[in-house]
Amino acid sequence: MDEDAAPRRIIVVGTGLIGTSIALAMRERGAEVLLTDRDAAALRLAVELGAGDALPGGALSDGVHAEPADLAVLAVPPAAVAVTLLDAQKRGLATAYTDVASVKALPLQQAADLGCDLTAFVAGHPLAGSERSGPSAARADLFLGRPWALCATPDAAPETVAAVRGLARACGAMPVEVDAAEHDRAVALVSHAPHVVSAAVAARLTGADDVALGLSGQGVRDVTRIAASDPRLWIGILSANSAPVAEVLEAVATDLAVAASLLRDGSDDAAQHVADLLLRGNAGRSRIPGKHGGDQPAYATVQVVIPDRPGELAMIFQAAGIAGVNIEDVTIEHSPGRPLGVLELAVVPEAAERLAAELRARGWSVPG
Repeated sequence: MDEDAAPRRIIVVGTGLIGTSIALAMRERGAEVLLTDRDAAALRLAVELGAGDALPGGALSDGVHAEPADLAVLAVPPAAVAVTLLDAQKRGLATAYTDVASVKALPLQQAADLGCDLTAFVAGHPLAGSERSGPSAARADLFLGRPWALCATPDAAPETVAAVRGLARACGAMPVEVDAAEHDRAVALVSHAPHVVSAAVAARLTGADDVALGLSGQGVRDVTRIAASDPRLWIGILSANSAPVAEVLEAVATDLAVAASLLRDGSDDAAQHVADLLLRGNAGRSRIPGKHGGDQPAYATVQVVIPDRPGELAMIFQAAGIAGVNIEDVTIEHSPGRPLGVLELAVVPEAAERLAAELRARGWSVPG
């Protein structure tokens, strides 16, 4: 292949959310995609969704192939990466290999211990996903604009790195080359520990009464959204990245314990220390890059009261297009027990009044 060219023929081992999404994206680029999975139902659904054709012979251990693929993508849990790589390389499935697990250092060490050929392997991690899992949640556009970590060892051949980089770019992602240990510390902070914190908050709701649940709003939904993810998947991730995750959780737990103690104190001075934590939260939140990278821009929010009926969102987006306003972000807060909700549209400040006027003129209720 040419340098960084998209692979023309790939094998995807594992037809979950990420594996099937990669397959769908590559099919859109005209690649030949073969799929294999120990779960026959998942494999069958991925094929029905148009993600590719089943690898002849079914399971990886029985795979039959006429010639090696350009690239094999191992979309399996962290604990299965090394053994799957060894098996795939023994069978000559491809000339280059990558994985998509969200932990990198431990699988790489296990692969080296098993004697895998690391010249033909680049550990990878597309930082995209959903609280939903399985092939039914897959999307060809899942990786658009998302970072895709490449953790190549010094042993990795340049052509292997180029093939995996080409895959990431073909899927619409932005390849980021990073050391495996540094990657694991980073995802512990921005992904793995936040998942545990989300689960801890959501776990408090199991004992909540109907009054508390009836008062729940968008805030608790935002905090607990990722807690809906598959626990079986996440225990594997957390176990494989245990030390970095524990370090972040210990720091968060300290902040929370101090805040709890200060709130029990109840004095004005104690309240000020809690305010300091909230301000640090503001500062940290502001450092998350915006949708185009760099600093988050300041957007204005236009609120629209919308009835819960088909086509309403499409008409609002159409009205924004007519007004020449780009919607930067959107959230919906539903009104429990009522057939309506509040749509919050984030736009550049100078476009807010123009959009509000257009929506009011078309009959929508726009507060403010």
